[in-house]
Amino acid sequence: MFLRIETVAGRRNSPCLWDFGFFAPVCQDATAWNEEPNDAALTPPKNPTKCFLRRTHMLKKLVLAGTAATLLSGLTIATPIGSYARCGWSYMTNTASDAVPLEWELNRARQLIVDLKPEIQQNARRIAQEKTEVVRLQRELSTTDEKLAKAKNDIERLTNDLRDESSVYSYGGVTYTSAQVKSDLGNRFKRFQTRQQTSEKLRQMLAAREASLAAASERMDAMLDAKRQLEVEVENLQARLGALRVAQTSTQLHLDDSALSDTRRLLDDIATRIDVEEETMKVDVEYFGEINLDEPSDENLLDDVTAYMQKLDGGKDQAYVSIQLEEESSDSSL
Repeated sequence: MFLRIETVAGRRNSPCLWDFGFFAPVCQDATAWNEEPNDAALTPPKNPTKCFLRRTHMLKKLVLAGTAATLLSGLTIATPIGSYARCGWSYMTNTASDAVPLEWELNRARQLIVDLKPEIQQNARRIAQEKTEVVRLQRELSTTDEKLAKAKNDIERLTNDLRDESSVYSYGGVTYTSAQVKSDLGNRFKRFQTRQQTSEKLRQMLAAREASLAAASERMDAMLDAKRQLEVEVENLQARLGALRVAQTSTQLHLDDSALSDTRRLLDDIATRIDVEEETMKVDVEYFGEINLDEPSDENLLDDVTAYMQKLDGGKDQAYVSIQLEEESSDSSL
Protein backbone atom coordinates (compact mmCIF):
# COMPACT_ATOMS: atom_id res chain seq x y z
CA MET A 1 0.00 0.00 0.00
CA PHE A 2 1.44 3.36 -0.95
CA LEU A 3 0.61 6.88 0.18
CA ARG A 4 1.50 10.05 -1.59
CA ILE A 5 2.35 13.01 0.66
CA GLU A 6 2.41 16.55 -0.67
CA THR A 7 3.38 19.83 0.89
CA VAL A 8 1.06 22.73 1.52
CA ALA A 9 2.73 24.80 -1.19
CA GLY A 10 1.51 22.51 -3.94
CA ARG A 11 1.28 19.04 -5.31
CA ARG A 12 4.44 19.43 -7.39
CA ASN A 13 6.77 20.14 -4.39
CA SER A 14 8.89 17.16 -3.36
CA PRO A 15 6.48 14.23 -3.55
CA CYS A 16 7.50 11.35 -1.36
CA LEU A 17 6.60 7.69 -1.35
CA TRP A 18 6.01 6.11 2.05
CA ASP A 19 5.84 2.42 2.58
CA PHE A 20 3.71 1.56 5.60
CA GLY A 21 5.64 -1.71 5.93
CA PHE A 22 8.88 0.15 6.70
CA PHE A 23 7.60 3.50 7.96
CA ALA A 24 10.33 5.30 6.06
CA PRO A 25 10.59 7.18 2.78
CA VAL A 26 11.82 4.80 0.10
CA CYS A 27 11.79 7.03 -2.92
CA GLN A 28 12.66 10.72 -2.92
CA ASP A 29 13.04 11.09 -6.65
CA ALA A 30 10.44 13.36 -8.11
CA THR A 31 11.09 11.93 -11.55
CA ALA A 32 9.83 8.56 -10.34
CA TRP A 33 6.29 9.86 -10.42
CA ASN A 34 3.97 10.68 -13.28
CA GLU A 35 2.72 14.03 -12.12
CA GLU A 36 0.11 15.93 -14.02
CA PRO A 37 -1.65 19.07 -12.92
CA ASN A 38 -5.08 17.53 -12.73
CA ASP A 39 -4.08 14.02 -11.76
CA ALA A 40 -5.34 13.26 -8.28
CA ALA A 41 -4.63 9.56 -8.34
CA LEU A 42 -1.32 8.02 -7.53
CA THR A 43 0.44 6.36 -10.47
CA PRO A 44 3.25 3.83 -10.23
CA PRO A 45 6.80 5.18 -10.39
CA LYS A 46 8.67 5.30 -13.65
CA ASN A 47 11.78 3.66 -12.13
CA PRO A 48 10.57 0.83 -9.85
CA THR A 49 14.03 -0.81 -9.73
CA LYS A 50 15.59 2.22 -8.11
CA CYS A 51 12.87 2.40 -5.48
CA PHE A 52 13.18 -1.32 -4.80
CA LEU A 53 16.94 -1.00 -4.26
CA ARG A 54 16.42 1.88 -1.84
CA ARG A 55 13.82 -0.07 0.04
CA THR A 56 16.13 -3.10 0.22
CA HIS A 57 18.95 -0.90 1.54
CA MET A 58 16.67 0.47 4.25
CA LEU A 59 15.65 -3.06 5.19
CA LYS A 60 19.30 -4.05 5.55
CA LYS A 61 19.89 -1.11 7.88
CA LEU A 62 16.95 -2.12 10.05
CA VAL A 63 18.18 -5.73 10.22
CA LEU A 64 21.69 -4.64 11.18
CA ALA A 65 20.38 -2.29 13.87
CA GLY A 66 18.19 -5.03 15.34
CA THR A 67 21.07 -7.51 15.32
CA ALA A 68 23.36 -5.04 17.06
CA ALA A 69 20.75 -4.31 19.72
CA THR A 70 20.22 -8.05 20.30
CA LEU A 71 23.95 -8.72 20.64
CA LEU A 72 24.38 -5.81 23.01
CA SER A 73 21.53 -6.95 25.24
CA GLY A 74 22.86 -10.52 25.24
CA LEU A 75 26.34 -9.29 26.14
CA THR A 76 24.91 -7.24 28.98
CA ILE A 77 23.06 -10.23 30.38
CA ALA A 78 25.85 -12.78 29.88
CA THR A 79 28.67 -10.68 31.37
CA PRO A 80 28.69 -8.63 34.60
CA ILE A 81 29.35 -5.32 32.88
CA GLY A 82 27.98 -3.40 35.85
CA SER A 83 30.47 -4.97 38.23
CA TYR A 84 33.31 -4.35 35.80
CA ALA A 85 32.30 -0.72 35.48
CA ARG A 86 32.08 -0.25 39.24
CA CYS A 87 35.42 -1.99 39.73
CA GLY A 88 37.04 0.20 37.08
CA TRP A 89 35.59 3.36 38.59
CA SER A 90 36.75 2.35 42.06
CA TYR A 91 40.25 1.59 40.76
CA MET A 92 40.43 4.93 38.97
CA THR A 93 39.28 6.90 42.01
CA ASN A 94 41.64 5.04 44.36
CA THR A 95 44.55 5.50 41.98
CA ALA A 96 43.80 9.20 41.64
CA SER A 97 43.56 9.55 45.42
CA ASP A 98 46.89 7.74 45.96
CA ALA A 99 48.55 9.91 43.33
CA VAL A 100 47.82 13.08 45.32
CA PRO A 101 50.91 14.13 47.34
CA LEU A 102 50.64 14.03 51.12
CA GLU A 103 51.68 17.68 51.36
CA TRP A 104 48.71 18.62 49.20
CA GLU A 105 46.36 16.57 51.36
CA LEU A 106 47.66 18.29 54.52
CA ASN A 107 47.11 21.69 52.92
CA ARG A 108 43.58 20.63 52.00
CA ALA A 109 42.97 19.56 55.61
CA ARG A 110 44.18 22.97 56.80
CA GLN A 111 41.85 24.67 54.33
CA LEU A 112 38.92 22.61 55.60
CA ILE A 113 39.74 23.69 59.15
CA VAL A 114 39.86 27.31 57.99
CA ASP A 115 36.50 26.82 56.28
CA LEU A 116 35.01 25.98 59.69
CA LYS A 117 35.51 29.60 60.80
CA PRO A 118 32.42 31.06 59.02
CA GLU A 119 30.22 28.33 60.47
CA ILE A 120 31.64 28.92 63.95
CA GLN A 121 31.06 32.65 63.60
CA GLN A 122 27.48 32.04 62.49
CA ASN A 123 26.86 29.78 65.48
CA ALA A 124 28.43 32.37 67.79
CA ARG A 125 26.09 35.00 66.33
CA ARG A 126 23.08 32.76 66.96
CA ILE A 127 24.22 32.17 70.54
CA ALA A 128 24.61 35.92 71.05
CA GLN A 129 21.08 36.52 69.70
CA GLU A 130 19.74 33.81 71.98
CA LYS A 131 21.45 35.39 74.98
CA THR A 132 19.90 38.75 74.08
CA GLU A 133 16.48 37.16 73.84
CA VAL A 134 16.94 35.45 77.20
CA VAL A 135 17.90 38.76 78.80
CA ARG A 136 14.83 40.42 77.27
CA LEU A 137 12.55 37.67 78.56
CA GLN A 138 14.09 37.91 82.01
CA ARG A 139 13.49 41.67 82.05
CA GLU A 140 9.93 41.29 80.81
CA LEU A 141 9.20 38.55 83.34
CA SER A 142 10.61 40.69 86.14
CA THR A 143 8.40 43.63 85.13
CA THR A 144 5.35 41.36 84.92
CA ASP A 145 6.03 39.92 88.35
CA GLU A 146 6.34 43.40 89.82
CA LYS A 147 3.00 44.40 88.29
CA LEU A 148 1.45 41.18 89.56
CA ALA A 149 2.67 41.87 93.09
CA LYS A 150 1.26 45.44 93.03
CA ALA A 151 -2.03 44.23 91.51
CA LYS A 152 -2.31 41.58 94.18
CA ASN A 153 -1.82 44.14 96.94
CA ASP A 154 -4.45 46.44 95.40
CA ILE A 155 -6.94 43.59 95.07
CA GLU A 156 -6.39 42.56 98.66
CA ARG A 157 -6.91 46.18 99.85
CA LEU A 158 -10.15 46.59 97.90
CA THR A 159 -11.36 43.22 99.12
CA ASN A 160 -10.71 44.17 102.74
CA ASP A 161 -12.46 47.54 102.26
CA LEU A 162 -15.55 45.91 100.75
CA ARG A 163 -15.82 43.57 103.69
CA ASP A 164 -16.60 46.59 105.87
CA GLU A 165 -19.88 46.95 103.90
CA SER A 166 -19.62 50.70 103.74
CA SER A 167 -21.72 52.71 101.27
CA VAL A 168 -18.94 54.98 100.12
CA TYR A 169 -15.16 54.66 99.89
CA SER A 170 -12.51 57.33 99.51
CA TYR A 171 -9.25 56.75 97.59
CA GLY A 172 -6.82 59.52 96.75
CA GLY A 173 -9.26 62.24 97.80
CA VAL A 174 -12.01 60.84 95.57
CA THR A 175 -15.15 59.20 96.91
CA TYR A 176 -16.53 56.06 95.26
CA THR A 177 -19.69 54.11 95.90
CA SER A 178 -19.68 50.46 96.87
CA ALA A 179 -20.85 49.46 93.37
CA GLN A 180 -17.98 51.36 91.74
CA VAL A 181 -15.48 49.73 94.04
CA LYS A 182 -16.89 46.25 93.33
CA SER A 183 -16.76 46.92 89.58
CA ASP A 184 -13.18 48.13 89.79
CA LEU A 185 -12.26 45.10 91.90
CA GLY A 186 -13.73 42.75 89.30
CA ASN A 187 -11.82 44.43 86.47
CA ARG A 188 -8.61 44.37 88.47
CA PHE A 189 -9.08 40.68 89.22
CA LYS A 190 -9.57 39.83 85.52
CA ARG A 191 -6.46 41.75 84.59
CA PHE A 192 -4.57 40.03 87.38
CA GLN A 193 -5.55 36.60 86.12
CA THR A 194 -4.57 37.48 82.55
CA ARG A 195 -1.27 38.93 83.67
CA GLN A 196 -0.61 35.86 85.80
CA GLN A 197 -1.15 33.61 82.78
CA THR A 198 1.19 35.84 80.80
CA SER A 199 3.77 35.50 83.53
CA GLU A 200 3.50 31.71 83.40
CA LYS A 201 3.94 31.70 79.61
CA LEU A 202 6.93 34.02 79.88
CA ARG A 203 8.44 31.78 82.52
CA GLN A 204 7.99 28.72 80.28
CA MET A 205 9.49 30.56 77.31
CA LEU A 206 12.41 31.69 79.42
CA ALA A 207 13.08 28.15 80.63
CA ALA A 208 12.98 26.82 77.06
CA ARG A 209 15.29 29.57 75.80
CA GLU A 210 17.75 29.03 78.63
CA ALA A 211 17.84 25.27 77.92
CA SER A 212 18.37 25.95 74.22
CA LEU A 213 21.10 28.46 75.01
CA ALA A 214 22.87 26.01 77.33
CA ALA A 215 22.75 23.26 74.67
CA ALA A 216 24.00 25.65 71.98
CA SER A 217 26.83 26.79 74.23
CA GLU A 218 27.84 23.18 74.88
CA ARG A 219 27.81 22.42 71.16
CA MET A 220 29.85 25.54 70.51
CA ASP A 221 32.43 24.53 73.10
CA ALA A 222 32.56 21.02 71.63
CA MET A 223 33.04 22.44 68.13
CA LEU A 224 35.85 24.71 69.28
CA ASP A 225 37.54 21.82 71.11
CA ALA A 226 37.22 19.64 68.01
CA LYS A 227 38.69 22.43 65.86
CA ARG A 228 41.65 22.81 68.19
CA GLN A 229 42.14 19.03 68.23
CA LEU A 230 42.11 18.94 64.43
CA GLU A 231 44.71 21.69 64.29
CA VAL A 232 46.95 19.75 66.70
CA GLU A 233 46.53 16.55 64.67
CA VAL A 234 47.42 18.38 61.45
CA GLU A 235 50.58 19.75 63.05
CA ASN A 236 51.45 16.27 64.31
CA LEU A 237 50.96 14.78 60.86
CA GLN A 238 53.05 17.59 59.37
CA ALA A 239 55.89 16.78 61.77
CA ARG A 240 55.66 13.08 60.98
CA LEU A 241 55.65 13.78 57.26
CA GLY A 242 58.69 16.03 57.63
CA ALA A 243 60.57 13.30 59.50
CA LEU A 244 59.55 10.78 56.84
CA ARG A 245 60.78 13.02 54.03
CA VAL A 246 64.11 13.56 55.81
CA ALA A 247 64.53 9.79 56.27
CA GLN A 248 63.68 9.17 52.63
CA THR A 249 66.18 11.82 51.54
CA SER A 250 68.96 10.38 53.72
CA THR A 251 68.40 6.85 52.39
CA GLN A 252 68.28 8.03 48.81
CA LEU A 253 71.32 10.32 49.11
CA HIS A 254 74.30 8.77 47.35
CA LEU A 255 77.49 10.85 47.51
CA ASP A 256 79.95 10.61 44.64
CA ASP A 257 83.19 9.40 46.32
CA SER A 258 84.86 8.22 43.12
CA ALA A 259 87.43 11.05 43.25
CA LEU A 260 88.28 10.17 46.85
CA SER A 261 88.70 6.50 45.91
CA ASP A 262 90.92 7.40 42.97
CA THR A 263 93.10 9.56 45.19
CA ARG A 264 93.43 6.78 47.77
CA ARG A 265 94.32 4.28 45.06
CA LEU A 266 96.97 6.64 43.65
CA LEU A 267 98.57 7.10 47.07
CA ASP A 268 98.65 3.32 47.59
CA ASP A 269 100.39 2.87 44.22
CA ILE A 270 102.95 5.54 45.06
CA ALA A 271 103.69 3.90 48.44
CA THR A 272 104.06 0.49 46.73
CA ARG A 273 106.52 1.86 44.19
CA ILE A 274 108.55 3.55 46.91
CA ASP A 275 108.70 0.27 48.88
CA VAL A 276 109.85 -1.59 45.78
CA GLU A 277 112.58 0.91 45.03
CA GLU A 278 113.79 0.90 48.66
CA GLU A 279 114.03 -2.91 48.66
CA THR A 280 115.84 -2.80 45.34
CA MET A 281 118.40 -0.35 46.63
CA LYS A 282 118.93 -2.43 49.77
CA VAL A 283 119.66 -5.56 47.74
CA ASP A 284 122.05 -3.70 45.47
CA VAL A 285 124.05 -2.35 48.42
CA GLU A 286 124.14 -5.68 50.24
CA TYR A 287 125.29 -7.93 47.38
CA PHE A 288 126.91 -5.67 44.88
CA GLY A 289 128.14 -2.69 46.84
CA GLU A 290 131.54 -4.12 48.02
CA ILE A 291 134.05 -6.79 46.97
CA ASN A 292 134.16 -9.92 49.25
CA LEU A 293 137.84 -10.50 50.14
CA ASP A 294 137.34 -13.71 52.19
CA GLU A 295 137.13 -17.07 50.47
CA PRO A 296 134.15 -19.19 51.27
CA SER A 297 134.84 -21.90 53.88
CA ASP A 298 133.30 -25.35 54.02
CA GLU A 299 133.05 -25.10 57.76
CA ASN A 300 130.95 -22.00 57.45
CA LEU A 301 128.83 -23.83 54.94
CA LEU A 302 128.42 -26.79 57.27
CA ASP A 303 127.54 -24.50 60.15
CA ASP A 304 124.92 -22.88 58.02
CA VAL A 305 123.52 -26.26 56.98
CA THR A 306 123.55 -27.47 60.60
CA ALA A 307 121.77 -24.37 61.82
CA TYR A 308 119.18 -24.70 59.08
CA MET A 309 118.62 -28.41 59.75
CA GLN A 310 118.29 -27.76 63.47
CA LYS A 311 115.52 -25.37 62.73
CA LEU A 312 113.78 -28.05 60.68
CA ASP A 313 114.46 -31.16 62.80
CA GLY A 314 114.69 -29.57 66.22
CA GLY A 315 118.42 -30.25 66.74
CA LYS A 316 118.37 -34.10 66.10
CA ASP A 317 121.22 -34.14 63.59
CA GLN A 318 123.60 -31.76 65.37
CA ALA A 319 125.66 -34.54 67.04
CA TYR A 320 125.99 -36.48 63.78
CA VAL A 321 127.41 -33.49 61.95
CA SER A 322 129.90 -32.86 64.75
CA ILE A 323 131.10 -36.44 64.65
CA GLN A 324 131.62 -36.35 60.95
CA LEU A 325 133.64 -33.20 61.25
CA GLU A 326 135.89 -34.71 63.93
CA GLU A 327 136.58 -37.80 61.83
CA GLU A 328 137.46 -35.68 58.88
CA SER A 329 139.87 -33.60 60.99
CA SER A 330 141.59 -36.72 62.38
CA ASP A 331 142.09 -38.19 58.92
CA SER A 332 143.60 -35.00 57.71
CA SER A 333 146.14 -34.98 60.58
CA LEU A 334 147.31 -38.53 59.70
